[in-house]
Amino acid sequence: MENKKIKVALVGNPNCGKTSLFNALTGLNQKVANFPGVTVDKKTGYCKLSDAKGNTIDAEIIDLPGTYSLYPKSMDEHVTFQLLCDPRNPLHPDVTLVIADASNLKRSLFLCSQIIDLKTPVVLALNMMDLVVKKGLEINIPMLEKKLGIKVIPINAREKIGIDELKKAISGDLTAPRADFINIRSFAPEVVDLIQKTIHVNSDYVAFQIANNYELIPFFNQNPQKKEVIKSFLDEHKFNSSSLQATETLERYKILAEKVIKDVVIQKDIQQKKQFTSKLDRLLTHKVFGYVFFLLILFLIFQAVFAWSTLPMEWVQKGFQKLSEVTQNALPPGFVNDLLVNGIFAGLSGIVVFIPQIAILFTFIAILEDTGYMARVSFIMDKLLRKFGLNGKSIIPLVSGVACAVPAIMSTRTIQSWKERTITILVTPLMSCSARIPVYTLLISMVVPNRYVLYSINLQGLVLMALYLIGFLTALFAAFLLSLVLKAKERGYYIMEMPVYRMPRWSNIGITIIEKVKIFLFDAGKVIIAISIVLWFLASFGPGDRFKNIEHKYSKTEFTKNLTSQEIKRHIQSEKIAASYAGSFGRLIEPVIKPLGFDWKIGIALITSFAAREAFVGTMATIYSVGEEDSHESIKEKMMADINPQTLKPTYTVAVGYSLMIFYAFAMQCMSTLAVVYRETKSWKIPVFQFAYMGVLAYIASFVIYHIFK
Repeated sequence: MENKKIKVALVGNPNCGKTSLFNALTGLNQKVANFPGVTVDKKTGYCKLSDAKGNTIDAEIIDLPGTYSLYPKSMDEHVTFQLLCDPRNPLHPDVTLVIADASNLKRSLFLCSQIIDLKTPVVLALNMMDLVVKKGLEINIPMLEKKLGIKVIPINAREKIGIDELKKAISGDLTAPRADFINIRSFAPEVVDLIQKTIHVNSDYVAFQIANNYELIPFFNQNPQKKEVIKSFLDEHKFNSSSLQATETLERYKILAEKVIKDVVIQKDIQQKKQFTSKLDRLLTHKVFGYVFFLLILFLIFQAVFAWSTLPMEWVQKGFQKLSEVTQNALPPGFVNDLLVNGIFAGLSGIVVFIPQIAILFTFIAILEDTGYMARVSFIMDKLLRKFGLNGKSIIPLVSGVACAVPAIMSTRTIQSWKERTITILVTPLMSCSARIPVYTLLISMVVPNRYVLYSINLQGLVLMALYLIGFLTALFAAFLLSLVLKAKERGYYIMEMPVYRMPRWSNIGITIIEKVKIFLFDAGKVIIAISIVLWFLASFGPGDRFKNIEHKYSKTEFTKNLTSQEIKRHIQSEKIAASYAGSFGRLIEPVIKPLGFDWKIGIALITSFAAREAFVGTMATIYSVGEEDSHESIKEKMMADINPQTLKPTYTVAVGYSLMIFYAFAMQCMSTLAVVYRETKSWKIPVFQFAYMGVLAYIASFVIYHIFK
């Protein structure tokens, strides 16, 4: 017998604990895609439920974007509206699971009461019950169930308290609420009747919602005649959407205050003490000390990224060296041996070795988000960002850009102003993402001494932090210039609910780290392996008889009489790479990048980096490994030993190292980011302009830095 399958929509206000509940219900059984037809993230998970008879139910949990009401203002909220208000939507849920912040019940119940009026099975999860107790409050759960006409389950998602009871409620015999929370028909009876006849919905409130946002319903786009009928009818009856929404909102809040909250919430201690959150916010959101504290946190994070990752990075590096030795000795010399050791393993090791640093960075970001501090960062940055033509909501994409620019740019959908959203999209890639970390850390370890200043401050960590700050400050400056060029009449606004401070939920952080590292490793890994194989081939073979001529050249004693056998091998290897297909291409672009201090090898890495910035490390590892019989040295050691044939000095000087860092800090070397910018803006003009201005900025800045340190 096939298991019963149901779709469960998880809905709630921002910062209500929705992510914690989603993780508690699904664990690692999650996947992220896009909702059909849009670029909004579709996060789904799966869990097993059992009904009263013991039958297994396969539940698909759909985590919808956070929203305060069913009146959509952004692309994220459009998706929530379409799934809940359009019965024809293939993802329309069988059960809607509303999660509410129990410590702020009136605000949370507004959305819940709207969903109740949609006449679909609803379960209310009252989260953060521990905070209710701390505030000196008590909630009468049976009375709340009676008032709302739905099942109410108290939970603590972070501690996984009440999750089993919630699963039983979801899998139970649920029916749609019978009574309307408010009489919406009285607002516009003719319009409600027409919508119900046209699209066949059984709820007055669904009909009312569709009348307000019929352009978002795919049914009407596929039936333009009916869409025109609806539009004409609304115009004829002078249907004022904004006025009716305001009227409904006031009436709904009035009913919640007078008929629900008043009888359900009992306040035990009227003269309650000021909460810990309020006291801490005096410091963390202070107009001066708030910024100081944020910079201090960043300083500690980047110090930890270098200090804590050293040992595990050495383990990974030694592991790949051992794997290369075993493979090299186990297989006979030849094509396959060389491809595996000097192609695939060399390229892949250049990425895997940086996983400890990636994991540490993501751990700190996850802790800051889970404790509620990241919301404070958004708050204190609001006034600052407005001076540069951005909205307070822009800080979320900018901060997210530290992880990856792709989801960061997609998160700009919450910014209502076209101008502020476009500027945010254009400057977000200037934030140093995780793909730059392998490049930064490799170059920093080569040109910055691993020593401490003032006895405890790691100099390498200080330089890494400086690169991140340079990216942020440049993003602000670019935003200011763009705000002078782009013109728009609408004005954006910023509303964010401040969550209380909490101890981090370590299971959530663990899931986040595993998810982020998997994305970094497998998505980047596939690209790196492909590039490594192609690059190994291009660097191992050359046009015509070039390789034979080089071997013939070093068979003559006049070229080898003063060289050891090992030096002869290195000369042959070096000249073969220069004469290879890859070397020929690198030589072609070398005149363009030479003013920046870059040679043809770096030029090849710059090109491959467009597939993924972290490909720089894999590319250099492959180039410096091709033709080597002994691959025991790390990529860092090989690059530091490289000598410029013209100057007879090390290729990677301090000037070249800093020049490369600045180039990677500014250049738009990410095809995925350009693709998502096009998808979000529906125009090639913006990604082309973005690529051009960031490329010019990177070239000029790199040129200046190189000649300053030279």
